[in-house]
Amino acid sequence: MSNDSPLKALIVVLLTALVCSTLVSAAVVVLRPIQINNQLLDRSRNIMALTGLLPAGETVEDETMLELFRSLDTRMADIDEGHFDESIDPLTFDMRRAANDPDLSTAVPAGSDLAKIGRRSRYAPVYIVWDGDEMDRLILPVRGAGMWSMLYGYIAIEPDMSTIAGMTFYEQNETPGLGDQIAAPQWLAGWRGKELYDHVGTPLFAVAEGEVDPSSAQAAYHVDGITGATVTGNAVTALIRYWFGPHGYQPLLDELKNNPPVRGEGGS
Repeated sequence: MSNDSPLKALIVVLLTALVCSTLVSAAVVVLRPIQINNQLLDRSRNIMALTGLLPAGETVEDETMLELFRSLDTRMADIDEGHFDESIDPLTFDMRRAANDPDLSTAVPAGSDLAKIGRRSRYAPVYIVWDGDEMDRLILPVRGAGMWSMLYGYIAIEPDMSTIAGMTFYEQNETPGLGDQIAAPQWLAGWRGKELYDHVGTPLFAVAEGEVDPSSAQAAYHVDGITGATVTGNAVTALIRYWFGPHGYQPLLDELKNNPPVRGEGGS
């Protein structure tokens, strides 16, 4: 067959495409377990940072981090019913995918959708940290629309089910140097000790527009605002108030406050 033959050129193109597609498919198969492991490692680091179990100032190796993460008491919360559900594996459950599954999600009523998420999963994997046989803190996933992006984070709550023990945003794409400061450790440190609810259970947590006056009545519930990032700060306020309101985790927290979980019952 002549080198100038159109048929030969077509065959070369098809063979090249076949080889390239095979290599890409093989790479996806080979790299998928690595990608999943990296995702698990990233999730474990963000969650473990809120547990109070990591040695201060020390670097923890990846394998050790994963071992510590797998040792947590991980449970599946039924958000709608306000209790734990042992029928679903919390370690493999994907809240993002579930939010798009009609069987695993629910539409957020327009009047309640402060976080602007539209739908949410009916279930959430939560993490209990124990101090002996007493619950030390509960770690919960949250998400909500920011100024430019969806914000994803975890929040740790103390046993009174109102006091914040820690907060982290692990995924966001807000304005560099402004809104993205919601992920800055020094700003997030200001969340510790703040209250989610007042004495009658009304969600009052908020990101202030400026610095919080320590002597003010709002000081127990407000964290300092970020200069130039008012919209993102308001979005954070909205997502926290949604997730800790009646359509979010409030029924679960009320149940756990009245009937604290027992170590070894229902954990993974």
